[in-house]
Amino acid sequence: MQIDDLISCTATEIAALIRTKQVSPVEVTSFYLNRIESLNPEINAFITQVPENAMTQAHRAESAIISGDPIGPLHGVPIGIKDLNPTKDILTTYGSILFGENIPTSDDIVVERIKSSGAIIVGKTNTPDFGWKGTTESTFSGATRNPWDTNRTSGGSSGGSAAAVAARMVPMSNGGDAGGSIRIPASFCGIYGIKPSFGRVPYNYQPQGSWSPLSQNGPMTLSVHDAAVMLNVISGPDGRDPRSINAFPPDFTASTENIDIKNLKIAWSPNMDAQPVDPQVQKICGAAMKLLASLGADVDEITPRINTNDAIWAFATLMLTDLSVRLGPIIESGQGDFLPSPLSKWITEAISWPGAKYSRSLHELEWHKSLFDDIFSDYDLIAMPTMAVPAFPIEKNPDSIDGITVDPNWGFTPFCIHANLTGRPAANIPCGYTVEGLPVGLMLMGHINDEITVLKASAAFELAQPWRDSIPPIISQ
Repeated sequence: MQIDDLISCTATEIAALIRTKQVSPVEVTSFYLNRIESLNPEINAFITQVPENAMTQAHRAESAIISGDPIGPLHGVPIGIKDLNPTKDILTTYGSILFGENIPTSDDIVVERIKSSGAIIVGKTNTPDFGWKGTTESTFSGATRNPWDTNRTSGGSSGGSAAAVAARMVPMSNGGDAGGSIRIPASFCGIYGIKPSFGRVPYNYQPQGSWSPLSQNGPMTLSVHDAAVMLNVISGPDGRDPRSINAFPPDFTASTENIDIKNLKIAWSPNMDAQPVDPQVQKICGAAMKLLASLGADVDEITPRINTNDAIWAFATLMLTDLSVRLGPIIESGQGDFLPSPLSKWITEAISWPGAKYSRSLHELEWHKSLFDDIFSDYDLIAMPTMAVPAFPIEKNPDSIDGITVDPNWGFTPFCIHANLTGRPAANIPCGYTVEGLPVGLMLMGHINDEITVLKASAAFELAQPWRDSIPPIISQ
């Protein structure tokens, strides 16, 4: 094959080409490093690039192939790592100028497992400071731009990862999702992304970190099968994370091969509790549900008995209280001016919150879980738009949607937090494009610890309506 043909390959296809010696890890890594060098000045998907380190790893990977040594499932495949994941001997900024010289002495658990799979880290992807919001503007690195329209946001907080995969700067990346941070940018950038069940993917309790009780790492990929392979790599218990599920996970790739969804029961909620949604998004997601029904799924339209505003209040209270544990000392030391001003203000408020407020948020959390348990007693999956709008211009969050006033901080993403509050797996499926050519995503949420059904339905949709050959304009420029 021609090396330029790699642009149309998924990560697992590249791994197969390497295993069969049709391409070498050195050729593959060099190809993607050249793409990063060419496209990153415009997209700003990577905070840090490590070409010399990557090529060293590529040569080692090639030697292993030549010697016939045992290799992992992603051997020789270039990958981006979100800059919230500590990486040994590689700058890890958490998106903040406060950590502009921070070079960890060890990898976190996710990075350890990715390295063990044989994947080659080519750099760290952009994120807003400490992953605090659903768009990607970093005080250290600036804004990441959407490959489909570089005037628009890539989403966040894994916006660098999503943009890098969409622009084929890497064939896969990881993301972290505490309130939609995998699914938001996956939707805006037109790629697949899945947030696993809480505890499925372990991560370290870092001294400079926090317990992040809503967050999970997960795959951001061009295909459902790639995501399943990466989930196999990063999932499973680890004693360093007492919250990790104390059981070995199933083989997630099997779900992408057995994709019969006949009689699968799906609850479809176009706008949950009457949240405003862009008409184009509603139409495209509605068509996606008709496609799932045509594949044999039983689809019922429902209006869940929830209150999104209460859920947002609980989420914000939990998130900001958790962040205050990490960032409060920074503010108290007089370095608060180095944080984005809204974040600094919110953290300052959170430090002074009474314990009763946090307690009330925990009550709301349990009530929210109970409400979704009721829904799932009748259904295998719940579907909804991933986002209320397509990608919008950078730092111009919408304050109205379909003529209805919304909070600029939350209005564009009222749906993702439900999976985080309830600990359920949820994925973004690229399901169509607006008349402006912007991607739209459909979200599928599953039973706790049942990524298999989410992946199966995603793979069935992908087979019926493939998305990976739809490429952003920046690629063909």
